[in-house]
Amino acid sequence: MSKKVAVVTGANKGIGFAIVKGLCEAGFAGDVILTARNEQLGREAAEKVRSAGHHAVFHKLDITNQSSALELQKFLKENYGGLDVLINNAGIAYKSNATEPFGEQAEVTIHTNFWGTLWVCHALFPLLKPNARVVNMSSFVSKWSLAKCSPELQAKFRDPALSEEGLCSLMDEFVAAAQRGDHESKGWPNTAYGTSKIGVTVLSMIQARALTKARAGDGILVNACCPGWVRTDMAGPNATKSPEEGAETPMYLALLPEGAKEPHGCFVSEKTVEEW
Repeated sequence: MSKKVAVVTGANKGIGFAIVKGLCEAGFAGDVILTARNEQLGREAAEKVRSAGHHAVFHKLDITNQSSALELQKFLKENYGGLDVLINNAGIAYKSNATEPFGEQAEVTIHTNFWGTLWVCHALFPLLKPNARVVNMSSFVSKWSLAKCSPELQAKFRDPALSEEGLCSLMDEFVAAAQRGDHESKGWPNTAYGTSKIGVTVLSMIQARALTKARAGDGILVNACCPGWVRTDMAGPNATKSPEEGAETPMYLALLPEGAKEPHGCFVSEKTVEEW
């Protein structure tokens, strides 16, 4: 029950798969749980890691399904007694030429990238061991999108007193405005993906404050990060980074040494804290 364990969501390909491989190659002293919503693709990915001589364990996880997150919680509790590293990598983005109405894109993107990440955290945060590390995958697009928000919305998203419930309400407001077609006149940017990643970044800051208060002295660190522009199915073949290069910053945060006090509650890019 004392064996260390790391969970990587959305890990059957791209950055998630590179993170699983990277943790194994870095000598993570425990099991790395590779999760994916597609069982066949997830098992094949875990087998690839094992064939390279590393130990990866597959577990099915659909982040948009709360019961799926609770199944993973049960598995971790029974087999490891807790959780040492959580990397919330799973997410989606519509292509720029997508034909779905913007209101639909907003609902699906926020449901997956924001609510899905939140549900995984709600299921797994009670299992976090002392000195645990949580990395929520955001994007440089979150900063760009924040700059496109009205001054009023920017102030709300930067407010250190913003609660998780308040943030959830803001995400719901965006979806409702997108479905009405008046999101821009209400001060929102015209990007579902960017707005979802604003949510992920700010959620990380709220979680960090809450854990510092509730578990002072436990040394748990939570951060949001940007992997960069990475050649994946999502970003396309023209991106500047390989998946392995994209995995570097999330891995750096996941492997912060015991006793580290920072970064915590930050937005990190290229292993450097950026102003939010």
